[in-house]
Amino acid sequence: AAGDAQAAAPPPSTDGGQLNIDLLESSFKLLAPQADRLAERFYEHLFEVAPGVRPMFPDDIAGQRKALIASLGAIVSSLRTPEKMVEYLNGLALRHVDYGAIEAHYDVVGEVLLTTMAEIAGDLWSDELDRAWGAAYGAIKQTMIAAASGAPALAVAA
Repeated sequence: AAGDAQAAAPPPSTDGGQLNIDLLESSFKLLAPQADRLAERFYEHLFEVAPGVRPMFPDDIAGQRKALIASLGAIVSSLRTPEKMVEYLNGLALRHVDYGAIEAHYDVVGEVLLTTMAEIAGDLWSDELDRAWGAAYGAIKQTMIAAASGAPALAVAA
């Protein structure tokens, strides 16, 4: 029973606070109908900001756009089960190592993701959403970098 309560606790953010899971879930539901546009704009922004990563992707990135949305969905759906999230992120990190991702890419991806989410959300995006998604991405980044380097994942473990 005590272990169950611990497993249900929100994962910590990188600043030691708790992630705002309700806000992350509700905002993702608002963005979901525009998922295709979000993914399209994400990769447009990414390749503008970091053209050096373009060769890491196939010429036709339609499948990659779907994978991005699927990954975001998997992460959001596992926010209340940190051990599942860590397991998912560890696998995702190792796949990204195989793709050639390096630690420096994570900051660019996070900046582009939040900028794109704000663009797609329009007037619905707020400072509170920016902080919530920034904290969530920070925890995701920390976990994936640890997994990619072979370190134990602590960032989102309950």
